[in-house]
Amino acid sequence: MPDPQHIRAKREDIAETVIISGDPFRVDQLSSLLKPRKLVNEYRGFLTYTGRYGGKKFTVACHGIGGPSAAIAVEELAMLGAKSIVRLGTCGGLLKPMRVGDLVVATGAGYLGGTLDHYFSGRKITPKPDNGLTRALVAAAKNEGMKSYSGKVFSTDAFYTESRDFGKRPAGGDYIAVEMECATVFGIGGLRGVKTAGVLIVSDNMSENVPMADAKALTSCVERVGKTVFGCLSETQS
Repeated sequence: MPDPQHIRAKREDIAETVIISGDPFRVDQLSSLLKPRKLVNEYRGFLTYTGRYGGKKFTVACHGIGGPSAAIAVEELAMLGAKSIVRLGTCGGLLKPMRVGDLVVATGAGYLGGTLDHYFSGRKITPKPDNGLTRALVAAAKNEGMKSYSGKVFSTDAFYTESRDFGKRPAGGDYIAVEMECATVFGIGGLRGVKTAGVLIVSDNMSENVPMADAKALTSCVERVGKTVFGCLSETQS
């Protein structure tokens, strides 16, 4: 197995259960819930912390933006011993009732070409998360009284091509939200024998022209969702 080139941590520094997010601000916020918290990598922007929540060891890592960066994070975390990886990020809602702060638990992810074409030689796959982790996260959100949706998301490679009519385009299909990394996380997780899941906070509604909330505006929501995910994973076997 090759040595990680970007997450320059030791194997003992990485927990078997990892939460990943694209925004370093969010990674810092989520990792602050770990007591104690240890910085184990910051090389090339792949900010990584390890600590404990509810007595269980966790790692929180930054995967950056898009499929190529997320692929590096998943590959190297797997090299370092990760067994379960949950993406906790944001998404644009495609259903009219969705509002900023609502939750989406992904049950699958679509994509067009991109990173996964390099892994599967252009053969189209259907990237899916781990069923057990996904069911546990859906139940946890329900138990916490969060307004949540579960369904397929679409992972785009081009942030600025997203528009209000995305859900009407052929690529939109029956997807309920759009984001940029879940397909890659699920696809490579499946290849490497790592359980994966995706929990996404709605940051805007693309069908209703609801503007995007930035990281600071979502701070309280991220804390609540983070505690819910940590709590759920504390009770879930890797």
